[in-house]
Amino acid sequence: MAINSRIPGLRDSTPRERRAVVASNAGIDESVLEALDPENGLGVEKADHMIENAIGVIGIPVGVATNLRVNDRDYLVPMATEEPSVVAAASNAARMARVHGGFRTSTTGDVMIAQIQLVDTVDPDGARLRLLEARDELLATADAQDPMLVSLGGGARDLEVRLVPTSTGVHVIAHLIVDVRDAMGANAVNTMAEALAPRLAELSGGRALLRILSNKADRRITRVRGVFDAELLGGPDVVDDIVRASAFATADPYRAATHNKGIMNGITAVVLATGNDTRAVEAGCHSHAARDGGYTALSRFEKDADGNLVGTLEVPLAVGLVGGATRVHPVAQAAVTLLGVETAAELAGVIAAVGLAQNLAACRALAAEGIQRGHMTLHARTIAASAGATADEVGAVAARIVSEKRIRLDHAQAVLAELRAGSPVG
Repeated sequence: MAINSRIPGLRDSTPRERRAVVASNAGIDESVLEALDPENGLGVEKADHMIENAIGVIGIPVGVATNLRVNDRDYLVPMATEEPSVVAAASNAARMARVHGGFRTSTTGDVMIAQIQLVDTVDPDGARLRLLEARDELLATADAQDPMLVSLGGGARDLEVRLVPTSTGVHVIAHLIVDVRDAMGANAVNTMAEALAPRLAELSGGRALLRILSNKADRRITRVRGVFDAELLGGPDVVDDIVRASAFATADPYRAATHNKGIMNGITAVVLATGNDTRAVEAGCHSHAARDGGYTALSRFEKDADGNLVGTLEVPLAVGLVGGATRVHPVAQAAVTLLGVETAAELAGVIAAVGLAQNLAACRALAAEGIQRGHMTLHARTIAASAGATADEVGAVAARIVSEKRIRLDHAQAVLAELRAGSPVG
């Protein structure tokens, strides 16, 4: 069954009803999503097998972004985030892109880099060439560490050697280039690096120090493009102002930091929901934003010949479907099943599309109405809950404090007390 990500009115249902609707639209059994109920999700016993000194677990809300269409296929996207407006904003932006076919993605492949640092070499230039002369031997040794990866079509692809001047002299840095297929790749490339280190030290005449993957995953770039309908955005003036906002973010690192944070609101939420490494992905994306020596925006927005807004984004996304928390965490397993992705590249494409959608939504809010209007409307529900409102009272309290433009905990408490007492707040 094909996934249908268009679910109008989903927000008006209860969480249990939403799970049923989402499962139906995803073509999966409702029981698959039972892990999203805290009673059935990650328990302390399983957490104890995931990290050391475990004493409990912490919950993060998991929502479902709707309307997303990537490469002619619909996706219902699980997003784990504590920030109001993120899921709604991504869903709304995806709706604006559906009119023009949704999002298109491409990738450079599932390639990661392991670095082996060689120090105390007498002749760094000579050492570099000796390592390159032994390329075939070294690649064969690397492949021997992971025959399963090789059997799946992955494995070591190349060896590069750099000379890096440092305050302690010139270091010889070997880069092992590895196709990790559907894994994030850290364990595979680290194992290969450890195996190669003694031979590299012998060939270089130096000493092997660090041997570890690089999170600057610039051989694993995912690109996404979307066309957002001008009329749905609010008209040509809004399109023009988003383009100007994008130009500001490209030119100014202070704005770029917040602009990119909006992108990561979407990316990190999906990475976390699927059990992938949020820190690795964030490090890779921010290093990519500074790849030319200055920090800049990761995305670009332009106006096309028809007056619609074209958004593009290129980011390194080291994510996987095998190994790590993705295979252990029951919520991550449910999230991957809900998505229905079959490869790491497909998952990366969906993640990038959500990042671009979230970015567009933030830029539109800033350019058209100011970020506080929509964000604070949703934040008001959190304030109402913090004031002690029950599920039946949250909506009424939130509506009051928004209409009165006093979205503060003390006022929410006063409004709640009024509602319960039946007397007006002065």
